[in-house]
Amino acid sequence: MKGRILTMHERRGFTLIELLVVIAIIALLMGILMPALQRARKQAKGVMCKSNLRQVGLGANLYAEQYDRFVPRGLAGGTGRAWFQLFMPFLAQKPINNDYRTVDIYRCPSYPDKEQTVCYVVNGWDFKNRDDMQGTEILKSSKLSECTRRSSTIYLADNEDGPWRHIIKKANDDGNNRCDVWNPGHLPDSNSQDVTRGRRVARARHRKGSHCLFLDWHVERMAAEEVTIDLWRFKK
Repeated sequence: MKGRILTMHERRGFTLIELLVVIAIIALLMGILMPALQRARKQAKGVMCKSNLRQVGLGANLYAEQYDRFVPRGLAGGTGRAWFQLFMPFLAQKPINNDYRTVDIYRCPSYPDKEQTVCYVVNGWDFKNRDDMQGTEILKSSKLSECTRRSSTIYLADNEDGPWRHIIKKANDDGNNRCDVWNPGHLPDSNSQDVTRGRRVARARHRKGSHCLFLDWHVERMAAEEVTIDLWRFKK
């Protein structure tokens, strides 16, 4: 019948205004949820990074138990192999044909370049005394008993990313001897991008800081300004 008004049940589709309202509501919800999802994703990566460091700490402790409580330092204590190579027999994962791209435990999920396989740097710093503010690279292993305050001495920290930092895919790649910290220029507050003396500890990997494994094997996030030279001294 002409002129009959359609009932609610007889209507089909949406009006343009209704569609715009739905789109606006979806956009609003996305705007609210996306930041929360991004934060959750960052937190998940941070948790995974800490878990990896704890596992490396377990490997380091097993290494120390087998080698009379000694742990490798700069240049892996003159062994000719980097610290991450020395710990490998004590970890669950193994490289295939010396290729570390098959190993996830040394990776930080937040490291920007996904080709990097060694996302941490080791404490290779030695000091003459408590007043020494420069220090030198130590070329031998250290006994854990030499560390006077293990809970406040960093052993591993997040590796900085940048064009001056080597990407390591295999154990013998260039830069495997630069996975240690032994100079003030390596700290997060340094602006140097020199290959040898430039920043090596990440400045803002995790919430404007970096994750650190201490010599009592606990892991902690440290703000960039908190990673001072004193945290690297074996003798406080």
